[in-house]
Amino acid sequence: MKPSQVVLMGAPTDVGAAVRGASMGPEAIRVAGLMEALTARGLSVHDRGNLHGPTAPYAPGPQGYRHLEAVVAWNRLVFDAFGEELSRPGHLPVLLGGDHCLAIGSISAVAQHCRTRGKKLRVLWLDAHADFNTPQLSPSGNLHGMPVACLFGLGPQVLTHLSGIAPVLAAADVRQIGIRSVDAGERRLVHEHGLTVYDMRHIDEVGMRATMEAALAGMDAATHLHVSLDVDFLDPPIAPGVSTTVPGGPTYREAQLCMEMIADTGCLASLDLVELNPALDERNRTALLVVDLVESLFGKSTLFKA
Repeated sequence: MKPSQVVLMGAPTDVGAAVRGASMGPEAIRVAGLMEALTARGLSVHDRGNLHGPTAPYAPGPQGYRHLEAVVAWNRLVFDAFGEELSRPGHLPVLLGGDHCLAIGSISAVAQHCRTRGKKLRVLWLDAHADFNTPQLSPSGNLHGMPVACLFGLGPQVLTHLSGIAPVLAAADVRQIGIRSVDAGERRLVHEHGLTVYDMRHIDEVGMRATMEAALAGMDAATHLHVSLDVDFLDPPIAPGVSTTVPGGPTYREAQLCMEMIADTGCLASLDLVELNPALDERNRTALLVVDLVESLFGKSTLFKA
């Protein structure tokens, strides 16, 4: 179903990351022409500007969570902003990140919305990493490696209970795609919690089409589909502007097919675009690719489809 309005909101922070620069991501995506591209597709687009949160002290954090207070503050802002837009019929919120810790706020708001409306939730986590770390497994304490764990109830209560209910997600709600970097202890937790992971070996063996057919199976008109796109999902040669590149990601055409098949469902209802780091990019080429992919996510295809 075509949204009545796509709402862009920036969260210019890298508070959860190890490398600085993702805070510049929202503006890079705007400069790459996201609003203009979606408007050209016949969509009504409103850019509500950037959320304003605390700066990070860029220092080790207490109890294994680096910059916890700032991470909580930013996620509360995202949670409230997403919730506000989701309460308006037909509005599709798009988070312009910022690092991936912000998905705790966006997905907590989406899950609360689905509970209130009696809708089914499906989250597609497109990423090179499982992001299922805990402080015991991640000595750095960087929270952009922990959002899925927090959404499954593993983490500080101020984040796991952002919406008042934990866990926010169950294994049946999530499909992870493109994964190719998982720590040993993290791997054990992923298996213990029954996460469905389509890693790059799976994609290599069966192809992106079969992978996406499996990831999207069981959805219907009552499903709210949230896509959380970490730019490091993509193969580094086509998307160098990220802080945590991992070789061997989806190619341009594999990524486009992924987006096109999501668009074909008609279920997309909210979106994260995170971990773009313009400081590491080449003439904004990664941001331009992100805009290109988002166009496909909203229905742009070849001449064989409208």
